[in-house]
Amino acid sequence: MLLKDKIAFVTGAAQGIGKSCALVLAGAGADVVVGDCNPAKLPEVVTEIEAMGRRALGVQLDVTDPVQVKAAFEEIMQKFSRIDILVNNAGITRDGLLLRMKKEQWDAVLNTNLTGVFHCTQEAVKIMLKQKSGRIINIASVVGQMGNPGQANYVASKAGVIGFTKCVAQEVASRGITVNAVAPGFIDTAMTLALNEQARARLLERVPLGRMGTDLDVAFGVKFLASEEAAYVTGQVLNVNGGLYM
Repeated sequence: MLLKDKIAFVTGAAQGIGKSCALVLAGAGADVVVGDCNPAKLPEVVTEIEAMGRRALGVQLDVTDPVQVKAAFEEIMQKFSRIDILVNNAGITRDGLLLRMKKEQWDAVLNTNLTGVFHCTQEAVKIMLKQKSGRIINIASVVGQMGNPGQANYVASKAGVIGFTKCVAQEVASRGITVNAVAPGFIDTAMTLALNEQARARLLERVPLGRMGTDLDVAFGVKFLASEEAAYVTGQVLNVNGGLYM
């Protein structure tokens, strides 16, 4: 029970990587708050966490709205009185080549993937500074390190998350708070499953381990960074990419 009785908050937790992070943290002993802009699937995640013997809370949350973010953190504090772990996972894509990309596509991705991380981290840090402890883990991406055609907005947002992580890590280290990022590579998701066999094969040719990653591969990295085992790790990017980027 690496995280026994810790309070964790995971954004974008209704499905995919966020859901896996929430369940893995609960499995390690944490009580977990799950937030998402689409509340329909949150009760299912809450039920799964409670079935593991942990407390859970679902909150509807649009990370682009600072008022909603502030309200979510107030609700968490009312129920749990502290926040030990924040996992900034909420993110979207609006892909397109630069010359055809609309400003609305750019703004939507940057507002969610980067400004949303700012909103949530700022609220968490206010609490963690008083506690003199905390773990903040931001979900970045391998493309934020190596680029990817057709994703200028997404790549810029994830590169921004990496820079933001390093800056905030330096600002709060003296108060016992660590800030790190996890950068997933090609992860088996609904998007990659929709690719035809030939396209998937081309992707896998670039991965030395020869397979797609899973949501759990990412969640296990998050669990490590959230634990006391990573107490001397801050300002780092944990690459979970099968060797795609070295």
